[in-house]
Amino acid sequence: MKILIATPMYHPHIGGVEYVVKSVAERLAKMGHAVTVLAGEPGAKTPRTDQINGVQVIRWPTRAPNHAYHIPKKRDQLRNLLRKLLNDADAVHIHSAHAVLTVWTAATARRINPSMRIVFTPHYHGTGHSALRRLLWIPWRRYVARAVETADAIHAVSPREAQLLKSHYPQTSGKTVVIPNGVEEDVFSHRWRGADSGYMMYAGRVEKYKRLEVAVNVARELGLRLLVVGRGPHREKLRRYARRCGAAVEFLDPQPRPDYLRLLAGARYAVNPSRQEAYSIFAAEALAMGVPTITTPEVAENLVAEQTPFRYGLVLVTRAMISNWEAVIPKYLSLYRP
Repeated sequence: MKILIATPMYHPHIGGVEYVVKSVAERLAKMGHAVTVLAGEPGAKTPRTDQINGVQVIRWPTRAPNHAYHIPKKRDQLRNLLRKLLNDADAVHIHSAHAVLTVWTAATARRINPSMRIVFTPHYHGTGHSALRRLLWIPWRRYVARAVETADAIHAVSPREAQLLKSHYPQTSGKTVVIPNGVEEDVFSHRWRGADSGYMMYAGRVEKYKRLEVAVNVARELGLRLLVVGRGPHREKLRRYARRCGAAVEFLDPQPRPDYLRLLAGARYAVNPSRQEAYSIFAAEALAMGVPTITTPEVAENLVAEQTPFRYGLVLVTRAMISNWEAVIPKYLSLYRP
């Protein structure tokens, strides 16, 4: 098949959606499918095309203050590009309801080719992550509703996300398919060895909505060091908060994959106190290794995980059924066929 995937950004940018799209695109390409990824590239002045592990990646200039909105530039040129890409595509897969680029691509693709098979994976949080973004979501929800109506299939990554989508967009009823994300196969070669470890670990973007101050408080009360692996606009504020609290917090930039897996397997706990996650890949990877995970009821429910009440409104999760991507990809392919 020839598949066009639209995403707010692509690897090496770091984030849950970027991880999922890269994992899916490269496996589809390895299976012999022709995969093109249309990805936003914040700050770029001109488009560029890369070939990465068998995937054609078109990086389109966008405006993305604080890695939000992802508003495409040069829309007339982008529309012309889409016409060419759609002439040769069997299906279009739109990732994220939280970016102008992707929602605009869904609507534009439908206008260009009314018979094109369109799949929409919203990675839906239900709202924005700041006061301004929550306000902007009031009109934005209408545009997302159009993308929902445009799509032939809605892909939710958890039963909870599917229910949230249905409550906001009743028109998803009857065309929503739940396929949980997978994790990389290398995760299963590591087992938890941190029962006597002196640290707990978070990995991912450091954003205000992740509520990492709660993780700082939990680590301090447990007498553990908190290891925060990742970058983001909230990192310096979190660092100052940790200093005021007298908590032991270490910040690392994103690590090479082997080092990240080693650190995660060696942690006493994984921690993700965010309430706004469609599916936490970090928590899924931790649980696949057997690392006890402190998180919110929302994240635990998304992972369909057994949970025990903890503190600060969090829960402790020790078991969940996590699949690798090899098991998930055939289900993705079924989305692309009528």
